[in-house]
Amino acid sequence: MSQYTKGQTWGALKKAWRGYKVAKIQKNAADMRKYAERIRTLQKELGLEQAKFPELGLM
Repeated sequence: MSQYTKGQTWGALKKAWRGYKVAKIQKNAADMRKYAERIRTLQKELGLEQAKFPELGLM
């Protein structure tokens, strides 16, 4: 279980998506992977379906 509230986790998820989109625009594969992994972790904590990132090999 996370040490953060559900609201904090949702906020972190929103920021992670923003970071992923910026990294994608900048074509920064390392940051894209970092944010994609974070997004999937946060989605799992919230009980959501995990996003797929086939271009990064994350299914």
